[in-house]
Amino acid sequence: MRDYVITTDNNSDLPEFYYKEYGIGCTYLSYSMDGVDYTYGSFLPEQEFYERMRNGALPTTAQVNPESARKLMEPYLKEGSDILHIAFSSGLSGSYNSTRIVAEELAEEYPDRKIIVVDSLGASLGQGLLVHLAQQKKAAGEDMESVAAWAEENKKHVVHMFTVDDLDHLYRGGRVSKTTAVLGGMLNIKPVMHVDDEGKLVAIGKVRGRKKAILELVKGMDEKIGSFRESCDTIFISHGDCEEDARFLEEKVKEKYPVKTVITNYVGATIGAHSGPGTLALFFMGDVR
Repeated sequence: MRDYVITTDNNSDLPEFYYKEYGIGCTYLSYSMDGVDYTYGSFLPEQEFYERMRNGALPTTAQVNPESARKLMEPYLKEGSDILHIAFSSGLSGSYNSTRIVAEELAEEYPDRKIIVVDSLGASLGQGLLVHLAQQKKAAGEDMESVAAWAEENKKHVVHMFTVDDLDHLYRGGRVSKTTAVLGGMLNIKPVMHVDDEGKLVAIGKVRGRKKAILELVKGMDEKIGSFRESCDTIFISHGDCEEDARFLEEKVKEKYPVKTVITNYVGATIGAHSGPGTLALFFMGDVR
């Protein structure tokens, strides 16, 4: 079997140790806040990032650029490895297209090597879950083409369920209207959202109160998990600096499902800049998104 590596971008929101432990290559998107540009190596601690948002800071983000995609991929090609890259949803960013274009250029420059770029149609630890499951298949000895085919066939089975605490951030990102944001704040309305089959953020419900919103994520899991119910041993949870809520969500899921593996991590800056502090998301495999 030809040697290959799995790569991704930091929108997958996997913990930093995960990339190193499993040999996952990663390219990093930058962001700006309060007039300062932050790149890999100078990122703010997550708690500080969200605390600044609570105090009114409005971060902005940029997609993966061709230079960073090339910087990630070319060293692996030079050392003789093929590449399976699992990218941030094309429905939310141009990062996938940037990476795909660079991959095509590199394929011409390194004709003996092979690069496959998969549009995860996912975000945060939903993208991360697809990377994780692909890595497990690689570790089990499956070749790159088989793993890539599996990822393409199953990426729409990665369910993303999430809620936010403050609708103002979604309003600034163009996801909800000003009226919805104002009324939602006045009435303590919390949206329930998911990532659809096109990889876009879509509202699918709303409830009054934070606890009800969290329980609605578990209800959504009940409705979507289907034939994956008995094999549900892995869930991922991401949060916008609300660890206590993440633990509560984990407990509620474990009360119903035979979960053994849980990865919990912060929602990174790229998504957190638009969803804000208090974002809480649940990711699992299900019959339908």
